[in-house]
Amino acid sequence: MNVRSVVEHAFAMPLTSPAFPKGPYRFVNREYLIISYRTDPDRLRALVPEPLEITEPIVNFEVIRMPDSTGFGSYTESGQVIPVRFQGTEGNYTHAMYLDDHPPLAGGRELWGFPKKLAKPSLQVEFDTVVGTVNYGSVRVATGTMGYKHQALDQDAVGRALATTPNYLLKIIPHVDGSPRICELVSYNLEEVRMKGAWSGPGALCLASHALAPMAELPVIEVLGARHFIADLTLALGTVVYDYLS
Repeated sequence: MNVRSVVEHAFAMPLTSPAFPKGPYRFVNREYLIISYRTDPDRLRALVPEPLEITEPIVNFEVIRMPDSTGFGSYTESGQVIPVRFQGTEGNYTHAMYLDDHPPLAGGRELWGFPKKLAKPSLQVEFDTVVGTVNYGSVRVATGTMGYKHQALDQDAVGRALATTPNYLLKIIPHVDGSPRICELVSYNLEEVRMKGAWSGPGALCLASHALAPMAELPVIEVLGARHFIADLTLALGTVVYDYLS
């Protein structure tokens, strides 16, 4: 394979059989459990990178079931998302993510800079409760629960928030000598959102300490609310909004 062919075919690793296909990436029946909670503001400030600004000491614990996603297959994902402000605009910063499928793990890290690690999240309905859990190996590190469909939410309002709120990631790719080759703040949006249902209910969240899945570093002081919703949407590609190496 000559140099020109390498450049023409280069998209993702490995060169001749990329771990994930090119987008766009459409998700059908994407199901969310989001539990919002108040945390320690000092610990939050220590983890959110400038130039992002913290608006309130709030974290959204999320578990997302994705049964039908273009090129990525069927998988479940969980993480912590922090409300922030960037250049006067309110948005969300993804602090940590855990999932159980290699193509979206590789694609999420390489394309956008999602902070993904391999784990075993789960989202299901047990009797009258929506239950979201995260196991890192055999160790349970998070359990979130919500009353099932206690109150309907305004689907249009939830959909607008999904479609209009910018999301931020810190993309880091090292050089071969271990120094940072890419260190960028990336913004992305969700597009073509079609809501299929949205509800709220009483919520609870328990985080357990773990050396390599440190979600409990942002401790739960007070649960503020819980939401459960289902939507179809497209994950748009990103834009670099700040280069830490320039």
